Amino acid sequence: MRLTVFWQRMAEHFGPGYADTFARDHVMTELGGRTVNEALDAGWDAKDVWRAVCAVMDVPGERR
Repeated sequence: MRLTVFWQRMAEHFGPGYADTFARDHVMTELGGRTVNEALDAGWDAKDVWRAVCAVMDVPGERR
């Protein structure tokens, strides 16, 4: 998954403003105690990060 697609999906689910806040501030155990931004910066694949967000935030199947 390209980062542009990842950020588009984040914005579609959370709204543009909250997507950034969520990615910056929400620490997830599924990402090894990292935020979305930290996981991406650490080299995690965007698809794996998106899957973790989907699982934690109950993203509907049609948006996954």
